[in-house]
Amino acid sequence: MKKLIPFIIFLSPSSAFADITAKYVTSAQISIDSPYVITNAAPSSYSISGNNITTSTGTGDSVVTNGIGGLNLGSLSNGVPALVNTNKSVTTAGSAFSLSESYQAGDVTQSAITPSSGIATLPVLGGQTTVISGGTAGNLALTSLSSGIHTCTAGGSGTSCIASTTVQIEID
Repeated sequence: MKKLIPFIIFLSPSSAFADITAKYVTSAQISIDSPYVITNAAPSSYSISGNNITTSTGTGDSVVTNGIGGLNLGSLSNGVPALVNTNKSVTTAGSAFSLSESYQAGDVTQSAITPSSGIATLPVLGGQTTVISGGTAGNLALTSLSSGIHTCTAGGSGTSCIASTTVQIEID
């Protein structure tokens, strides 16, 4: 019988010990957008196309036959390149011809804009301008309970609230 005692102890149910850890993390955030402006200046552009047209650039002794003008990027004035003119003439007189030429002067370099109490006076640009006014708090409120229940009261325009509860249980 003494020989069976170690086997009986080994086969008998044993108690299990474990550490259980529970973590509850509750977070809440309210935000109100500030005013901002996005402005894209229009670029300078030049294009020319046609049929039965002879082009050249320059004048006098500096004429370049079949040359096409355009933008002189080496000569900028306040961020806008100078235009090099294209001289045009009909190649075969009396024959049909077509010509299309376009030029757009881009927006000049803007000085710094410093807003004070809201949105600053903006320059008028040829590109796209997006203006976002700031949010208003209104009746903005957020209640976050330890039970994980959150209540958010919407404020005025440009406001948001985010609330969350995370439960983490670890068993070692």
